[in-house]
Amino acid sequence: MKAILAAGLIALVLTLLATWGFIGFLQRRHVGQYVRNDGPTTHLKKMGTPTMGGIVIIGSVVLAYFLAHLLTNQRPTTSGLLVLGVLVLTGLLGFIDDWSKIKNRRSLGLHPRAKLIGQVLIGVAFGWLSLNFPDGRGVTPASAAISFTRDINLPGFRLPLVIAIIWMTFLITGFSNAVNLTDGLDGLATGSSAMVFGAYGLINIWQRNQWCATASTVGPLCYEARDPFDLSLMAIALAAACFGFLWWNAKPARIYLGDTGSLALGAAMGAIAVCSRTELLLLILGALFVIETASVVIQVGCFKLTHGKRVFKMAPLHHHFELIGWEEQTVVVRFWILCGIAICLGFGLFYAEWVMSL
Repeated sequence: MKAILAAGLIALVLTLLATWGFIGFLQRRHVGQYVRNDGPTTHLKKMGTPTMGGIVIIGSVVLAYFLAHLLTNQRPTTSGLLVLGVLVLTGLLGFIDDWSKIKNRRSLGLHPRAKLIGQVLIGVAFGWLSLNFPDGRGVTPASAAISFTRDINLPGFRLPLVIAIIWMTFLITGFSNAVNLTDGLDGLATGSSAMVFGAYGLINIWQRNQWCATASTVGPLCYEARDPFDLSLMAIALAAACFGFLWWNAKPARIYLGDTGSLALGAAMGAIAVCSRTELLLLILGALFVIETASVVIQVGCFKLTHGKRVFKMAPLHHHFELIGWEEQTVVVRFWILCGIAICLGFGLFYAEWVMSL
C-alpha cells in the first residue's frame, strides 16, 4: 500500500508543478492548438492555447512508477511494464500527430489510416506479449478468455490465440480513439479519465486482497490476475496525474491534453482492463467514452445512408449539447456526473458478482 500511495503522491505533485512549467515553455515558443473550422464558433478563441500536455502526464506516471518501486524496494512486474509500454508508445504516436499539426499549422495531423495502423501495431504487440511471460504459477499477464469481472470460463468465451490478440487490439485501439473523441471540451476527458483510473485502482486493490496467489483456499472467490498490486499502482498514478493536470486543464484551460495525452490514456485503460481480467466491465466503467464514440458512428452512418441527414447537430455528442445552448462547463459537469454514475454501476456489478459467488 505504501508503494501505491507513493506513486499517487509523486504523480500528483509532478504533474501539478511540471504542467505549470511546460505551459510557459510552450508559450515562449508559440506552440499552440489549432482548432477545426467546422466546430462550434465559441471554440475559435481557444486557438493558440498550449497543447501536448499529455507529455507531462506520461512523464510523471513513468517517474512515479519507478520511484515508488525504488522507494519501497519492490520490483516492477510484467503487467505493470506492459501497461506502461502501451502508455508511452501510444503517447509517442499522439505526439507525432500533434507535432504534425503544429508544424503544418492546421487542425489535421497524421492521416487517420496511419494513426490507426500505429495503434493496431501497438495493440498486437501488447496482446502477444501479454499472453507470454508466465509467473511461477503459470499465469500470464492476460488470458485468451473474454472477461467481465474475471475470466468467463464458458464455451465460446475462450478464444484462439490469434482471435484473442485481435480482441485485445480492438479494445485498446477502441478506447484510445474513444478518449481522443471525448477530448473536445475543457477538462472533460481529463476528469473522466481520472475517475475511471481511480475506479480501477480500487478494483485492483480488491483483487489483490482476494488474490488466488495468496488466498488460503483457492476457489470461486479469488481473482486470477497476475499482478493486481502493480496494476493498482499504475491506475492510481494515472488517476493522480490526471487530477494534477486537471488543475490547468479545467475551464478556461491553459493547456490541452492533445493526442499525446488522449490516445495514451485511452490505450492505458484498455491495457489495464485486459490485465485485470475486466474487459467487458470497462465498457460500463468507461460508458461515457463508449457513448461519445457511438454518437460519432451513428452520425457518420446516418449521414452516408441518408445522403446528408444528421441525427445530432454535431458529433461527438458533447458538441451537440453545446449547439443546443448548453454552456461548455454545464456540458462538462453533467458528463462527469454521467461518468460517475456509470462507475458506481460498474462497482456495483463487480461487487455483486463476488457476493453471488459466496
